Amino acid sequence: MSMEKKDKEFWRGMYTMATVGLNLVVATFLGLGSGWAIDNKLFHGRTSPWFTLIFLLFGIIAGFKNIFQMTKGGLDKAGDDKDEPKGDFRDKDRDEEDKDS
Repeated sequence: MSMEKKDKEFWRGMYTMATVGLNLVVATFLGLGSGWAIDNKLFHGRTSPWFTLIFLLFGIIAGFKNIFQMTKGGLDKAGDDKDEPKGDFRDKDRDEEDKDS
């Protein structure tokens, strides 16, 4: 593996880690801000802190869901690099030939 390819993989990994952290923080603060706005602007503090807490929880859940999806996507992409077949082990080309004959 060349040094240039190792550098690209390193920076790709750093980008992914930074994106994961940023997604969690942004989703959490969006949930917190939305809940606060609903409590204080829409209902003038009468429902405080309930919408803030509910939307904060939604934001945290959304952040972890994003992390899960990014991790799953990264694992799928890493599996594409390998020469091993995934899932169905049949030879699809041979199956197509069998259907034609």
